[in-house]
Amino acid sequence: MVPHAREERSGRTAAMPAEPMRITFLLPYAGISGGVRVVAIYAQRLQERGHKVVILSTPYRLSGMRDRLENLWHRLGLWMRGEHDPSHLHGVPVTHVRLPSIDVLDASSIPESDIIIATWWETAEFVAKLPPSRGAKAYFVQHYEVHDGQPVERVRATWRLPMQKIVVAQWLADVARCEFGDPSTIVVPNAVDLKQFSVPPRGKHAKPTVGLMYSNARYKGCDIAIKAIEIARRSVPDLQIAAFGMAEFPSETNNLPADTRYACNPAQDRIKDIYASCDAWLFASRSEGFGLPILEAMACRTPVIATPAGAAPELVAAGGGIMVEPENPENMAAAIVRMARMSEHEWRTISDAAHDIAGRYTWDDATDHFEAALRAALQQPTRGEVAAA
Repeated sequence: MVPHAREERSGRTAAMPAEPMRITFLLPYAGISGGVRVVAIYAQRLQERGHKVVILSTPYRLSGMRDRLENLWHRLGLWMRGEHDPSHLHGVPVTHVRLPSIDVLDASSIPESDIIIATWWETAEFVAKLPPSRGAKAYFVQHYEVHDGQPVERVRATWRLPMQKIVVAQWLADVARCEFGDPSTIVVPNAVDLKQFSVPPRGKHAKPTVGLMYSNARYKGCDIAIKAIEIARRSVPDLQIAAFGMAEFPSETNNLPADTRYACNPAQDRIKDIYASCDAWLFASRSEGFGLPILEAMACRTPVIATPAGAAPELVAAGGGIMVEPENPENMAAAIVRMARMSEHEWRTISDAAHDIAGRYTWDDATDHFEAALRAALQQPTRGEVAAA
């Protein structure tokens, strides 16, 4: 079931629900990922609508060599992960309880709820075993976590659990239906805060500029974007680059050009200025759940050059940028050159279209759809447990 994005309604106020729900979110870790930010937004907005919302999180989990290295950093006092870590939950007026490791959790750690929402494959495994008193069971899926570093078969097994799935993009619903025989999945697209990310109409910059979100994770495709920039500079030698990310020291094997304006973990109120400093935003992901930077850049009137990952086919293909082939830096480079050589009128047309598309995806509407999805889980015959295919 796919809700349609709607235009924002001026002067809208959220209606108080007739029957407030007790809603519990279970997070694997309360960090600063985009997925945590989405949960924080929904939790706050649902509470503002009169529901009683609790967020539970477990400690950061490590594995393999990274586990050994970061444990060493812990012992040396160089690394801390705890209640004072950066988190999108900081400042959110919703009850947040930090739990022990998920490996030692039991039902007594979970409050009685009307609905409990797993937000990651490990939390889905745990939620599936809870008694009915802990609430109807929903699985909020923001990605298909079958990439490197995850136990693929365990991840896939969570998609077979008889819980109401709520996903952020159509491709995830297609995975649920085609690979796991679940036609009941509900699509609730992410949205963008136009107060945070919107900027006034503008023209092209004096020097053509592209931007990207930097990550060392291979599935984010930064190597593709960086190679595309290198190729594009052969035709546009004065091409400028702006980027931001969480990596303080970008990888030597996936390094940004030396003249990149790079911001490490910038304050949220600075991010719109980074987007707006660009004539095009590069989204080169190999795999993505949704791709919040697409909407954020478009809201800042920056067209997006995107591979067909996450929600890009629905968003960029609607006219807010240029779609390119996956794993093809030459194709992305050609799009960069095309964008750099656009006339002012042509670029403003695509810039305005990007902004208009972003404006159709509001958090008010998304919360309407998310709330309806939770009520759908409550209406399942076995409180969230959808019938097996």
